[in-house]
Amino acid sequence: MDINYNELTLDQLKEINRKSAAAIADYESRQKKQAIQKATEIARAAGFSSLEEMIAAQPGKRSPGEARYRHPENPAMTWTGRGRKPGWIVEALAAGKSLDDFAI
Repeated sequence: MDINYNELTLDQLKEINRKSAAAIADYESRQKKQAIQKATEIARAAGFSSLEEMIAAQPGKRSPGEARYRHPENPAMTWTGRGRKPGWIVEALAAGKSLDDFAI
């Protein structure tokens, strides 16, 4: 399609722009719907009842652990025992306490 945009009026250019934006949005919407439909079909073929169920069943996702240690003066401060030790645990261990002193 050959259009000489230099010969068009401002109103005509704005109309082309508006229609193009609407066509692009419609196209992207259709593509997303098709992708979701294909993914849902794959999930059902794999034995899941929905795409959401398949996504929730992804391996390697770790749930937050339960707190195993609690600060004696501020019960809102807890630690699961995973990862880096919080400052209050490090300070207490340096002062000669043990992790058992903070066990829940």
